[in-house]
Amino acid sequence: MRKKVLVVATSRKTRGGITSVIKAHEASWQWKRFHCHWVQTHRDGPSWRKIWYFISGMADFIVRLPFYDIVHIHTADYGTEKRKRIFARLTKLCRKKLIVHLHSSGPEFSIGGEHKELYRYSFTHADKIIALSKMWRDEIIKAYPIPDEKVEILYNPCPTVRPSDSSEREKYILFAGTLTHRKGYDDLIKAFACIADRFPDWQLKLAGNGEIENGKQLVSKLGISNQVDFLGWINGEEKDKVFRHASIYCLPSYSEGFPMGVLDAWAYHLPVITTPVGGIPDVAKIGENLLLFTPGNVAQLSEILDSLISDKKLYEKLTESSRDFAQNRFSVPMLTSQLSLIYTNL
Repeated sequence: MRKKVLVVATSRKTRGGITSVIKAHEASWQWKRFHCHWVQTHRDGPSWRKIWYFISGMADFIVRLPFYDIVHIHTADYGTEKRKRIFARLTKLCRKKLIVHLHSSGPEFSIGGEHKELYRYSFTHADKIIALSKMWRDEIIKAYPIPDEKVEILYNPCPTVRPSDSSEREKYILFAGTLTHRKGYDDLIKAFACIADRFPDWQLKLAGNGEIENGKQLVSKLGISNQVDFLGWINGEEKDKVFRHASIYCLPSYSEGFPMGVLDAWAYHLPVITTPVGGIPDVAKIGENLLLFTPGNVAQLSEILDSLISDKKLYEKLTESSRDFAQNRFSVPMLTSQLSLIYTNL
């Protein structure tokens, strides 16, 4: 009889990478094959809503747990792990197989990490740990007494969309993510300011919530308000439109797991400029499939932006590489097949 999997994660209505990943897996063949059920434990919003989702998620989990074989828990930062550790303990109490899927973009679980002990139970009792990159896999193995073979790398998939073509693209650079310094949005604004006069017909568009007012003040100070647009949080058709019409995607982040924004950009076959963080170094060939710069190096970023806008051959090469990533290495069928194998081996 086919084994059954409980998937424990944030709500399908929650913004963020975990929800996007699970929705991609939910639409694939392996979801039905393993009779997967999504236990939704958290949703953005007021405190009462968060409490309600946790309580109802816990009730759903407890009722279903005796009839399932594997529990696949998606966890990330401090707040997420505080909730998910309870589910992990109940899973092992009922002697079910446990998968812990780590989406954290920071080192809080690693050696010297501020919350290392919080993750100890989940990691040491898991039957399988899934990391988003080789870097995070190595950090987990170093931080806890875990056999190498217990930790596997599974990249996040590119979403399934209709990719854009050259006729749809407009002259703007797109940033998509929460506007915080960790994401580097302010570095991108400064770098774009260095080349704005040289390319007066180009724009910078920043999609996401966060430090929007701070961003607008910086843009005004740099005198480029007429070339920068803050879109706020985008989703659905609006997100599709913004990605489809962009010409370049840039994520100047200081820390990542495997950035969903980059995967979105590849899905639309956009050339990508980013930093060597998280899982990016696992696949990057500089100048061949990605353009990379050191986090925080504004001068280097401005030079790369200039070169990509100016060099048509480089632009076309990176566009083709993004197409290859989306259709092969990071496709939903490829990565759901790998997840199916993990379930089967358990």
